[in-house]
Amino acid sequence: MTTVMEGQTLAPEPPRSYWRFSKKDFFPEQSFRNLSSYRIAVSQTCHRLKDRLAGRSTDATELVDLRKQSENAMKQCLTWWDLNWICFGSVVGSGIFAITGQEARFHGGPAVSLSYAASGLSALLSVLCYAEFAVEIPVAGGSFSFLRIELGDFVAFIAAGNLLLEAVVGAAGLGRAWSSYLASIIKSDTDFLRIRIQNFPNGFNLLDPVAVSILAIANSIAMSGTKITSSLNWISSVFSSLVILFIIIIGFVHSNKSNLVPFFPYGAEGVFQAAAVVYWSYTGFDMAATMAEETNNPSRDIPIGLVGSMCLITLVYCLMALSLTMMVKYTEIDINAAYSVAFDRIGMKWAKYLVSVCALKGMTTSLLVGSMGQARYTTQIARAHMIPPWFALVHPKTGTPINATLLVTVISCIVAFFSSLDVLSSVLSLSTLFIFMLMAVALLVRRYYVKGVTPKGDLVKFLVCLFVVVGSSIGITAIWSSNRRGWIGYAVAVFFWFVGTFGMMLLPKQRVPKVWGVPLVPWFPSLSIGMNLFLIGSLGWLAFLRFFICSAVMLLYYLFIGLHATYDVAHQNQRESEPEDGKGNANQATM
Repeated sequence: MTTVMEGQTLAPEPPRSYWRFSKKDFFPEQSFRNLSSYRIAVSQTCHRLKDRLAGRSTDATELVDLRKQSENAMKQCLTWWDLNWICFGSVVGSGIFAITGQEARFHGGPAVSLSYAASGLSALLSVLCYAEFAVEIPVAGGSFSFLRIELGDFVAFIAAGNLLLEAVVGAAGLGRAWSSYLASIIKSDTDFLRIRIQNFPNGFNLLDPVAVSILAIANSIAMSGTKITSSLNWISSVFSSLVILFIIIIGFVHSNKSNLVPFFPYGAEGVFQAAAVVYWSYTGFDMAATMAEETNNPSRDIPIGLVGSMCLITLVYCLMALSLTMMVKYTEIDINAAYSVAFDRIGMKWAKYLVSVCALKGMTTSLLVGSMGQARYTTQIARAHMIPPWFALVHPKTGTPINATLLVTVISCIVAFFSSLDVLSSVLSLSTLFIFMLMAVALLVRRYYVKGVTPKGDLVKFLVCLFVVVGSSIGITAIWSSNRRGWIGYAVAVFFWFVGTFGMMLLPKQRVPKVWGVPLVPWFPSLSIGMNLFLIGSLGWLAFLRFFICSAVMLLYYLFIGLHATYDVAHQNQRESEPEDGKGNANQATM
């Protein structure tokens, strides 16, 4: 035992190296101390699962306590200007260049512009929910932290798994699209830079080393510093916005109205099926919400950055999609590099290269911003010990979570090397829509339920109303998917949705936003739930199959690792607080 003499002070402990790889850094919890401890933990799986199903985090835990896991703080260096361009850079280019051609040709036809409008409205409703949460709880975890506070640990883990899936699949899909556009500049064949393996199944038989390279470069830049990446993003996005304006103008000038006939070649079903997939084009705005921890004034900057930029992006997307289908007949659109090939066909070969460069730039900035946001999601998930806390460490010099960035980079590079764009897009859309639906539910819970405050009767009424809203939304989707076009079923389902939302409106709100909040609650969040579920139901069965397979893998990980780690952390915090309370009571009695 070391004794410190009076007048002497202990020397401060030397800072630990960032690059460390001991078992304690990856699995410091009691359950993983040795094989015997792990066996005991696994034998208590049912009890621990029940405990975690009811466990909810708090604003203070997410804002203060979990940040200590990173050892070093992230740098607050972003303004509303940065967030505006972060949102623009992460969204524009992530799908409009990569997925429009595919959906216009096979699902939406010329009406793909309406698909973008429907997805844009749904995205805007989700943006409102994200903005309120990010203003109230400005942390790096974004939707993961918000869901953990309102819906509990288990739902947050399901969201965490889907966020990591979205991060990997989204980055891999962008890498593949980047490779296609580069190939279209060099040669007409968009698969020119890929290696074909005959023995592999379709969708996984075109190996893409170029996609791997661009992912590695973009993520390396993102690891260097937040402000550097943000500055590069907005400077390049200004150029991108000018080129997009050029695309729209030239598209309308060289339009052929006969290309718009028939406007609905695949019917309304095709429009909504395309809307579910082109939702990928709007993914990325949640990355701006994950930057809240690094924002100077979240209450002012986040609403301006998210809501303002999303309104403009929706308008731009609709005009770009319409200009494409006016230039080229939807049956002749190239599914991999739609815009560059379209300009080539109307005789503007030089514009083909300009468009391709713009698409490459847009995808590159999306990769840069995506790398930042995805790493911050991963950081907060690791802070909660749902994945090893080693990934929560923030580098002392760069102020960025390098370990978390490396995790997403390595996995996305592996996926991008093998998987084709169509396989990736359907999985990403379902995962994203599912999280956005949960966010709308969480916002309603936040407004109408506060533990220990809300009367039990009001809670029961709220849950009934919420059940009616979700059930009626699923009913509308089921009727649509069954191809029944009678109005009676829709009228009944919409009536129940209206009754559930109206009933919720009559209940007293238990929490009011301090600074900024979603207007027309519960109508906007309820509409968001309905639209997201409807778009989910418009996806094909393969998307659901891939989604459920991925979810099953996530659940296995949770039952054998994540559950026990989070249980230990939660109960360790309780044990640490009990002696303090006891000491306080003893001191009070002595006095």
